[in-house]
Amino acid sequence: MVASPRVSGTVVALAFTSALLSAVATVLIRAALQRYGPYTGVWLNVLVGTVVFWLVLAVSGGPGRPPATSIAFFVLAGLIGTVGGRLFRFMSIETVGPSISAALINLNPLVSTTLAVVLLGEHVTLPILAGTLVIVAGTTLLSIGGKAVGVRPAQLVVPLLSATCFGVVAVLRKLGLGGAGPIVGMATNVTTALVVFTAFLVVSGQATVMRCRGRSLLYFVAAGVAENVGVFLVIVALNIGAVSIVAPLTIISPIFVLLLSFFFLRGLEILNKRLVLGSVLIVLGIYLIIAFK
Repeated sequence: MVASPRVSGTVVALAFTSALLSAVATVLIRAALQRYGPYTGVWLNVLVGTVVFWLVLAVSGGPGRPPATSIAFFVLAGLIGTVGGRLFRFMSIETVGPSISAALINLNPLVSTTLAVVLLGEHVTLPILAGTLVIVAGTTLLSIGGKAVGVRPAQLVVPLLSATCFGVVAVLRKLGLGGAGPIVGMATNVTTALVVFTAFLVVSGQATVMRCRGRSLLYFVAAGVAENVGVFLVIVALNIGAVSIVAPLTIISPIFVLLLSFFFLRGLEILNKRLVLGSVLIVLGIYLIIAFK
């Protein structure tokens, strides 16, 4: 029997920092999307990630010779998570707003935890399962609160697709880390996404969306740095912790999004009691995971 996963302070710190960076990126993306579409945002996002992590890789001594299977897992992660997940995420932020988007996308631990049990043989303890379900209840309440601000149920499909992509990609990255380090994995991930998405834009005659300027460009670049560093921290956390631990802890970003939206997106984002209560449930779920490890 595989031992139950334990929670280390390092994993918690990495996951929480990643969640904060994801929230910062979400708010910056929402501000930038006032003038440009999600395709522009996604392309700049992966471009920034590719430049940053190949520079880091060059300074740290190069990629070495990781096994082909590990590279393949990170290539797949780039296609499913970085292209699919981020594209749906940007579209979701534009359609339903950052708070509801962050909440529903963060249902991804249900996918990743299930796959971790089936494919990786991880053993999920009762407190971890209970904490995950409470977090999911909190995110669901956040989405219900969105109905009061004019969000149609059909619009929730896009963030749910993003959640599915991100849930799958956590397991792919964990598998890839069996033979490649986090920096190599992240560089492979974003490079795959950049090549594939650029090819898609060119072939589909949408190359003009790769142009951006003004304040939106600054917002997208800053969001790209925050987003990609946040994802890198998740990969580092997965390198030392179980998927069933890391995935739930990284989904506290809705709380940070609510706080940041209140201060920086007034007039663009409306908050209500359900959104706040949903955030409280998310905190309770995290407490269950950490306190009863």
